[in-house]
Amino acid sequence: MNHPKELKYTREHEWVRDNGDGTVTVGITDFAQSELGDIVFVEIDKLGESVEKNSAFGTVEAVKTVSELFMPVSGEIQKWNESLEDEPELINNDPYDKGWMITIKMSDSSELNDLLTAEDYEQIIA
Repeated sequence: MNHPKELKYTREHEWVRDNGDGTVTVGITDFAQSELGDIVFVEIDKLGESVEKNSAFGTVEAVKTVSELFMPVSGEIQKWNESLEDEPELINNDPYDKGWMITIKMSDSSELNDLLTAEDYEQIIA
């Protein structure tokens, strides 16, 4: 499995990239997409809203299941990857780049310290 070292991770299998400007980009991990199987639909419920850490912000639907997506940090969801509307398989094919899901303007950047390193995440899924 591919888990880039520069990213942070959650126990719910989201990855977080600190953009260095008070925002983060979020998606699901390579492990998560492989467990879900072929992703057919992504729904982001809270675009433009402030959402608390660990609250659901949408769902990802695969052929065999539907899973909720959880906020890794508190903040306002500023953007979502509109390419996923027509090509949800981008998550399967490129989860850390073209398959990103949302960007969040963080309300408390110290919450990044609560996230897992790649090494910690790999121990959880091993």
